Amino acid sequence: MRDKKMAKRILVLRYRFIGDTILTIPFLRNLRKAEPDAYIAWVLAPGSAEVADGIPYVDELIFWDPPTIHADSRSTHKTMSDKLGFIRELRARRFDKVYVLKRSFGSAVIGLLSGARARVGFSTEGRRFLLTKGVPYKHGQHEVQNFLDVLRADGVPVVDDHLEAWLSDEEQAFAAKFFRDNGVNPGEKVIAFHPFAANESRGWHLDNFTELARLLQERFGARILFLGGPRDREALVPIRKALPLAPLEAVGSTTLRQTMAILSRCNLLVCNDSGIMHLGASLQVPLVALFGPQSPVKFGPWGAGCRVIYRNFPCSPCRQKFFEECKPSARMKPECVEAITVEDVMGEVAQLWEGC
Repeated sequence: MRDKKMAKRILVLRYRFIGDTILTIPFLRNLRKAEPDAYIAWVLAPGSAEVADGIPYVDELIFWDPPTIHADSRSTHKTMSDKLGFIRELRARRFDKVYVLKRSFGSAVIGLLSGARARVGFSTEGRRFLLTKGVPYKHGQHEVQNFLDVLRADGVPVVDDHLEAWLSDEEQAFAAKFFRDNGVNPGEKVIAFHPFAANESRGWHLDNFTELARLLQERFGARILFLGGPRDREALVPIRKALPLAPLEAVGSTTLRQTMAILSRCNLLVCNDSGIMHLGASLQVPLVALFGPQSPVKFGPWGAGCRVIYRNFPCSPCRQKFFEECKPSARMKPECVEAITVEDVMGEVAQLWEGC
C-alpha cells in the first residue's frame, strides 16, 4: 500500500465532457506505470466522472464544477467563495506536480494556484508563462496522442494507448437481466443505436437512422436497441412507430453506468459523434460513427474496431456556427451531414456484422 504522506503527489487536470474523461485514461495508465508509488489525484467534472468508476490508476477524484453553458454542469462551484474554497482544498493537498491537460487559460491558472512547483501542459491560450514546461499541441493528431505527448515531453515512457472501462458485477448482472427480460436469446446479435445529439444540427437525421434500423431488421433479422437520455424519449416515438419489429429501448430509463453495461453486451454500435461513441470504443464494442462538422482526426473513436464515415468538404472542419458558413438542407442539416447516405452506413455495418 502506498504511503500517502511520503509519496510523490501528482495532480491531473482534465475535466468536463464524457469523451474528454474517457480519452484521458491512457494518460493515467501510463503515468501510474511510471509512478507506481505516487499519490495521483484527478480533477474532473461530476457530470462525467461516472464513466471512470473503478479506475485503478488514481487515488482520488476531485470534482471541479463551475457554471457553464454545457448541459452536464451542476454549478457546484458557482460563487467566488466556492472557487476559492476549491483552490484552498487543492493547496492543502500539497501537490508536487500538476499535469494540465485542459487547454484553457483558466485551467493553467488553477495549476499555478494549486501550489505545485512543477506544472506541465500545453502551450496554448497564451498561458506558457504559467507552466514550468510547455508542450506543443498538435491539431492534426488524435487527442489521446496529444495527452500522451505531455508525458513524453516530461520524460515519462509511454508503453500503450488503448482505452478502458470498468464494470461492477452488479452492473453486469443488470445488463444480463435487461436482455433476458426483453427476450434476447443467448448468442442473439444486438445492434445498439444512439441517434441523438446534444446539438441536433451535428447529428445524422433521425429519418436515416430509422431507415437503417428497418433495413437491418429486414436483411439480418437484427435486434435493434436504442440508447439515449430522458430528453430523447419524445424523439424516439416516431422511430418506434416506423419499425416493423419493436426495438429494445434504454432511453431515459437507465443510469449512465447501466447504459455502459448494456452497451458492453452489444455486438455493434451505430452513433453520431458523441460521448456514447467514446463509451463504445472504451468498451471495445465495434462501431460505426458518423461525423459531420467536426473532424474525426482529433476526436474520432479510438480503437481497432472503430469505423468512421466522414465527408470532407472545403469548409471542413467548421467552426460549428451552423448555417453562417454553409446553407442548411431542406431538413436543416449541414451539407457534410446530408452527404452521408443510408447505403454508406449500411455497407460499413454489414461488414462488421459478418465478423461479430
